[in-house]
Amino acid sequence: MTAPQPFTLREPRKPDDFPGVAAVLSAADPDWPVTPDLLRVWDAAHDPALYRLELVAEQAGRVVGVGQVGHDDFAFEEWRYFGGITVHPDARGQGVGTALYGALMERLRARGAQDIRTMLSDQDRDAPGRAFLAARGYVRTWDRYESRLHTADADLGAFDDLMTAVAQGGVQLRSVADLAGDPARDRRLWELDWRLFQDVPMGQALTRRPFEAWVKQELDDPTFSHELSFVAVRPDVDDPETGPYVGYSTLMRNPAGFYVIGMTGVRREDRGRGVAKALKVAAMRALAAAGGGEIRTFNDPPNKAMLGMNRALGFRRGPTRSRYELHLDPVTGERRPVPVPEGLA
Repeated sequence: MTAPQPFTLREPRKPDDFPGVAAVLSAADPDWPVTPDLLRVWDAAHDPALYRLELVAEQAGRVVGVGQVGHDDFAFEEWRYFGGITVHPDARGQGVGTALYGALMERLRARGAQDIRTMLSDQDRDAPGRAFLAARGYVRTWDRYESRLHTADADLGAFDDLMTAVAQGGVQLRSVADLAGDPARDRRLWELDWRLFQDVPMGQALTRRPFEAWVKQELDDPTFSHELSFVAVRPDVDDPETGPYVGYSTLMRNPAGFYVIGMTGVRREDRGRGVAKALKVAAMRALAAAGGGEIRTFNDPPNKAMLGMNRALGFRRGPTRSRYELHLDPVTGERRPVPVPEGLA
């Protein structure tokens, strides 16, 4: 730990502060690094209709802390906010996190915030963060399991029968890149994504992102791999919203070189036929053909079918990331009890 030094809080200067912010975020969570370029893209893709407050802590001309909070576009309520505070490991113990938290909370209380959420992992390096939250009344309300697989460790030939059966059932597996010639592709995927997300057991009511924001944040994101993300197409289906698209699975490439499954799902009418598993196998085979790599995915504990599917594919459990919540009285700003789901108490 460095000797205590004065620091100041201010709003970030964009894009000048992106390298410093990326350095803080990557040092605090090296398993999930970010780059200045990604921060620039993500900043531009933010829906301007949603509230957002960002602050940095500067010490001796260097960004050592980052705090941000805003409306959650996945589960929007005017009174609900999602955010986080990150302090560079070598600048901790000097009150940086406390100062950032106080400044953010002052603004949120003034806005009548009732529900404030954040996420942290169960890894040892996040123990100080968990203690920070507990001291301020945050309660763990939901878990997300991370699982990992390297294509070099997977027997991808073991799924030949599955792939044949899916094809014989009239389902074609085509990459998002292959479907670029479909003028309705993006809107069909947006419709399908919303339909599938409503069935994901995430412990909260989900809200729909506007089409333009969804395209920017998903298909146009530089991490999104159009060649490794696959769509299940049934030419005999002509849904008014999704056309012949009946399922899809996406892969995004992290700057560190591993890949992340963003979404895998199949519409209700086509479930139970192995299509979701076939979509993942198609992506795994395409990645293996391109040189291979590690794939990571997140699942919610109630989603036992997907957890079982991932185990069958060879995924192994990694860290758990948990959602923490603080509930406030909108008038007094005082803390209110947070209902804790069974099994997390």
